[in-house]
Amino acid sequence: MKRSPLPRLRRLCLKLPHAQEVEAWGEPTFRVKGKLFAMFAHPSNHHGAGRSAVWIKATKENQALMIRAQPDRFFKPPYVGPSGWVGVYLDNDPDWDEVSQLLSDGWRLIAPKRIVRAFDEARR
Repeated sequence: MKRSPLPRLRRLCLKLPHAQEVEAWGEPTFRVKGKLFAMFAHPSNHHGAGRSAVWIKATKENQALMIRAQPDRFFKPPYVGPSGWVGVYLDNDPDWDEVSQLLSDGWRLIAPKRIVRAFDEARR
């Protein structure tokens, strides 16, 4: 039996500044200042449709590029897909460095600019 990817996903999300986990729609969601940047999709409910995944805030352009380049790894999630969110399958040995970068990108799209600036300055 495969181990759930949720603990690893949770660690990646919660290491971002001001990130919080909030359960919504029966799933763990990850937010910054109350705004959603990622959501776990469990395989046993309609969000996961039989596969573990994470839905991440993205631009429509990046979403289209990722899905077109690797439809076996990325998908357009229901509900939020039309707004540019991208789904990333987590059930088949995902590239966790890439997932981490996508989460950071999604966080940056949502986080207040002053928090992003402070985060970038602290990393220099």
